[in-house]
Amino acid sequence: MILPKFEFHEPTSVAEACDLLARHRGKARPLAGGTDLLVNMKKKVMSPGHLVWLGRIPELSRLERSNGTLWVGAGVTVSDIAASEAVAKAVSALGQGARALGTPLIRNLATIGGNIGSARPAADLPLSLMVYGAELVLAGTSGERRMPIAEFFKGPGLTTAREDELITAIAVEVPRGYSGAGYLNLGIRKSQDCNIVNVASFLELDEKAERIRTARIALGSVGPTPLRSLKAEKLLVGAKPDERLFEQAAQAATHDCTPILDFRGSAEYRRAMVDVLTRRTLAMAMAEARSRT
Repeated sequence: MILPKFEFHEPTSVAEACDLLARHRGKARPLAGGTDLLVNMKKKVMSPGHLVWLGRIPELSRLERSNGTLWVGAGVTVSDIAASEAVAKAVSALGQGARALGTPLIRNLATIGGNIGSARPAADLPLSLMVYGAELVLAGTSGERRMPIAEFFKGPGLTTAREDELITAIAVEVPRGYSGAGYLNLGIRKSQDCNIVNVASFLELDEKAERIRTARIALGSVGPTPLRSLKAEKLLVGAKPDERLFEQAAQAATHDCTPILDFRGSAEYRRAMVDVLTRRTLAMAMAEARSRT
């Protein structure tokens, strides 16, 4: 398959990139790893007249922990996230999601900003970021703004970003106290395939490590956007954690999703796997939380 014709731009700053997107409004797309964009262009799903290459903007490759916050530039590759010791120590479930994404070749190219910005309901990284309460930093010609990642998605391929805006960074407040998280995905094959179901869970215990103070569960591939299971979270908060509670929460999570039928699996199968993966990720989160006591 041959790419359609386009003009290629190489800005060296965020401001220049946003200016290019504004100047060619509606006809330009940012290009980082290109693992989604270039495939869709070859398939003629989209045909932007201008590609704005972000690889020459140094600040987009920032990955550091500062003042209790983990900052991940939008241009940081998935392989760098998977290998990062800072990520493993601060937000382990994000590293789990990165290691579960695609093949080594894809991880070497794909970026966290692209994985979020493509707004695929089955994407691996948004779920962990949602349960950690991450915020996106967006820059445009009118300035910079921040928003919770959960408010960014509007539908498959649709986001709240304006045509002149870029995701420049993801900010995650590093969890404290007795807390932990877990991420799992399920596909037909181990890699190179779209997820059938993916789930992330986060738990924070009280100061005595006896009851659940905070619970967040995010579900992927079972709705038009990544979504939170509010029913399951409500059931967990204030309760003493045990296997029976996690079974009840997992069952509640199955009522918070709207899976579809396609060639990868039926809606019933997806709903059943939401139950399984929710229980398992809650157990992972609980194990990490207890390891901090």
